[in-house]
Amino acid sequence: MANEWYIVQTYTGYEGKVNRVIQQKLDSGELSSDIVKSIRVPEEELVEIKDGKKKSRKNKILPGYIMAELDLPDLGWKETCNKIRHIQGVSGFVGTAPNERPRPISIDEAKNILMRSGEIKGERPARIKQTYAIGDTVKITEGPFKDFSGTVDAIDDEKEKLTVNVQIFGRATPVELSMTQVEKAI
Repeated sequence: MANEWYIVQTYTGYEGKVNRVIQQKLDSGELSSDIVKSIRVPEEELVEIKDGKKKSRKNKILPGYIMAELDLPDLGWKETCNKIRHIQGVSGFVGTAPNERPRPISIDEAKNILMRSGEIKGERPARIKQTYAIGDTVKITEGPFKDFSGTVDAIDDEKEKLTVNVQIFGRATPVELSMTQVEKAI
């Protein structure tokens, strides 16, 4: 037996409630902490820039799903899985029928989700909700080009960077900026 990550499908919006119910069942001894190692509702921080103000909020990475780290025994796994399946708001384990043993996700998938949520090293900084398009006029709010205006020439979603053409000494000069360093010009 080894700890593996499983995905439990819930009704959308019930992720937190299901997490709390599983914790209560662990605390009361109804579920064994030797089998249910941990439950996660993976969230990432999302920074949205509106009207020149940065607003931060938490966004669920897997809406309608929670991650469960389980050490399922070869015998008796069905009892634990049924207790989890019968929690109000739970649809079941992803990829399996109710009478089948759940299938774990790969270690790489689990690691990727946990890194996105910042729960393990390699933490990703807050993700920025993109509100820019090529050709948009933007005003630079930070850095050496503060208060300059320009047009968005390229967008790199992975690096959360923009290439903005700025008029410097009468010439259009491309400048690479973070999405947090600009705001849409009005």
